[in-house]
Amino acid sequence: RNEGDEDTFKILFIETMARLSTLFVALVAAIATLSNVMAFVPVNTRSVPASSTELAVNIKIQVGEGEPIESALRRFKREVNKSGHLMDLRHKRYFENSQDRKKRKIVQARNRKRLERMQKRRMQQQRS
Repeated sequence: RNEGDEDTFKILFIETMARLSTLFVALVAAIATLSNVMAFVPVNTRSVPASSTELAVNIKIQVGEGEPIESALRRFKREVNKSGHLMDLRHKRYFENSQDRKKRKIVQARNRKRLERMQKRRMQQQRS
């Protein structure tokens, strides 16, 4: 290769980069004008999660005016825990065969019934 080829290459490279930058500026300008009409808003067309570990989570809390962020975060964490999404993700992290799933569900039901009985007893004790 000689110096003339390198100079020609540099000139072609600079011209190509100038064209690309012009196209990029035009593209950004077009996006900026279209963003006012919300043309690039993603549309959620999926009603079913794509993967087995993806969940359709829709947890919202209302933050009161002047409410500390710590209490809003605490309420949000409580809602996430009550929804059970994290537990589902934890169980879907690894493969669980049907027998293990059945055993886990039985244990969960037993614990849930026990908790309900304890709460019922507490309510009865508070009334009397």
